[in-house]
Parts: sequence; C-alpha cells; structure tokens
Amino acid sequence: MDTVLMATTQPIRYLHASIPTVSRSPAIYQVSCRSSRLLSYRSITMSTCFLRRSDLRSRFLSTTFPMRHGFSVSASTEQSSISPNRNLIVVNSVVIVALAVANRVLYKLALVPMKQYPFFMAQLTTFGYVLIYFTILYTRRRLGIVTNEMMDVPKWRFAIIGFLEAIGVATGMAAAAMLPGPVIPILNQTFLVWQLLFALLILGKRFLLNQIAGCLLVAVGVVVAVSSGSGADTTLSGIGFLWPAVLVASAAFQAGASIIKEFVFNDAAKRLEGKSLDIFVVNSFGSGFQALFVFLLLPFLSNLKGIPFASLPSYLKDGAGCFFNTGAKISGCDGAPILPLLYIATNLAFNISLLHLVKISTAIVSSLAVMLSVPLSVYIMSKPLPYLPGGSSLSSNFTMGCIVLVLGLLLYNIPTTPTKQHTKTS
Repeated sequence: MDTVLMATTQPIRYLHASIPTVSRSPAIYQVSCRSSRLLSYRSITMSTCFLRRSDLRSRFLSTTFPMRHGFSVSASTEQSSISPNRNLIVVNSVVIVALAVANRVLYKLALVPMKQYPFFMAQLTTFGYVLIYFTILYTRRRLGIVTNEMMDVPKWRFAIIGFLEAIGVATGMAAAAMLPGPVIPILNQTFLVWQLLFALLILGKRFLLNQIAGCLLVAVGVVVAVSSGSGADTTLSGIGFLWPAVLVASAAFQAGASIIKEFVFNDAAKRLEGKSLDIFVVNSFGSGFQALFVFLLLPFLSNLKGIPFASLPSYLKDGAGCFFNTGAKISGCDGAPILPLLYIATNLAFNISLLHLVKISTAIVSSLAVMLSVPLSVYIMSKPLPYLPGGSSLSSNFTMGCIVLVLGLLLYNIPTTPTKQHTKTS
C-alpha cells in the first residue's frame, strides 16, 4: 500500500461575485480556492473551492453541495462569536434562577418598611443604577478591560433599548393600576411569545418545533402556577379590552429591548473581530438612556401612582427618610435600611448576571431561566418569612403548573440531531 501525503498551499485567489438569490436583498458570495498536492508514486493535484455568503444577518443556513473534479461549494455559517460551553450556560442559568428567586423575595420584604414608598424604590433603582454602572464602567476603562473599540459601538442602539424599557415601564404601570392583581403575572407571560417573534424578525433566527412548543409550555405552566388559589379574580371576565392590551404591549416593549441587547452583542463581535463586548458598556448606556426617558415621563408616572407632580419632591424626601430609617414623618419603617439595601444588592447582581447570560447564550434562554424562578418564588413567599409571618396554602394547580413548566424546559432543551441543512436555533 502506498503512503499518501498531502501538502496544502495558501489560498490561490479570491473572487467576489453577486449571485441572485430568492431573498429580496442581493447576497455577496466570496469564493476561495486552495490547491492540494497528493504525493505518492504519482503526482495528483486537487483543488477545492469554498463559497462563502455574506449579508446582513449574523448567521445562516449551512449547506454543502458536492461537485465533480474535487470541487465542493459550501455556504458557511458566520457566527458572531464562538459557541460557549453548554456547561457554562447551565451553571449561569442556575445562578440566574437563584438570584431571580432572591430578587423577588427580597423585593417583597423590602416593601414591608417601604410600603408607602414603592415609587421611591423604583426611581432609586432606575437613577441610582446609572451612577453605579458608569462608575464600574469608568473603572474597567481605566484598567484597560474596556477598550476604545468597545466604546465606539453605535450608541443609538442603546437609546432604542432605553426608550423601549422606559415605555415598557410606563405602559406596565398604567395597566397594572387598572387590572386585578392576579391578571398581571398571567398577561406578562406573553413576554416570551414576543421574544420568539422578535428573534425571528430582528435576529433572523429559526426555531425547531420542540423549542416553540417548549416555550409555550413554560408560559402555560407559569400561568397555571401563579393563578392557583386566586379564584374568579384570575379571569378577564368583566375587564375591557384596552388595559389587558396595554399590558401585553408593555411586555412587547420589554421583549424587544432584550432582543436588541442580544443583537448588540452579536454585532459587536463582528466589529471587534471576535472579541466580546463588555457587559457594562451595554448596562451603562442602556440604563442611562432608560433613566433619561423615565425622567421625561416622571409627571405621567407619578400621577399614575397617585402622586401629584408638584408633591413629588416632598414625597421623595420622605421616601429617603424612610429608606434610611431616619427623619421619616410616618412610622412603620422597621427593617430599613437593611432590607431595601439587600434587595438593591441582589437586584444589581441579578441584572448583571442576566445580561451576562444573554451574552453567552440568548435572550430566550435567559427568559426561560427567569420564568422558572416565578413558581419557586411563589412557593417561598407562601411560607412564613421575617417581617411576613403569615403564610398561605397553595392549591394542586400550583403543583400542576410547576410540572408543566419543567416539561416545557425539558422539551425546549431536547438535543437534536443536525440535518444537512442546519436550522438556526436559539
């Protein structure tokens, strides 16, 4: 048997040609050819050409077409970044679930001393986080972790993110003021459906049937779990169409912002030649623009909470006094500032970790992790807690909802065998 050795030369040339496709926008194809020489008792030369397609989407369907005479043409998939280790995603998802549960429980506890000032808490987190995020960003910039190229990413995208999140907050508060409490978490589950739709439209993703069915099962499971024991108040009977539609639109704004964040990470990987964008660039500028639009909407938001805009300064002053448990004009601030500070610290860690999970996976994966925390939080808050000694019982619907939710997560993550034409999945 002859021993065969292969020596491969450098690419011999590149061709750029416009090739018509079925899509509306023309695609640009790049052809690179390599010449290989097989060394044995006879000399044989083999050439291989690769055809690469480049357009506005970050990822594409991948197909290979065989050709005669040693030629093959393949449409390669352009990845915005190298696929992270699946174990890393699982570990980060577990961390997100734990932080999300702690975030919900501590928010409930923080409202015990701050029950008269929830609007103050909302504004403190909105504007206070801007200062914290930009301080961290400045420090990382001085240390060289954040480069000039990272700071040069287009800022108008962060303005869109901030605008969508601010409008989502405003419309959500307006609808929540007009709807029964149990209806709100149910309608908020449309967030995941909006994410699927926007991922398809904005990111050009394609989802497998099991992934779509898994996401829908997760949403149904959360609805069943959080509506357990709520009685007739969980239905929408007797409620007009307007305010439920406004709350669904609020979920759409928030979902759009999360998908654009994922797009920013994907696009930055191309601009930075494979380097990943620092999450504090996204957190800082996104939060900064959100605070700007919330500030512009303050008269509207304060009136929604029953606070006349002229009385807002005195309300914020009293809220600060209760937060620090000094100088408050009302009693009942026991537990401050420990409980509110614990909530703020956990909420900061949750927001940073959530964006990191979006960076290494997708916005939909992060949403599934957050949804898993909802029934866990309901279960924990049904037990006696410090400052909340009274517990509550949960019906069998809660267990059934949790089972459906877990089945949805398993269905979404079922391993699939790659086909010849790989579908872009989340």
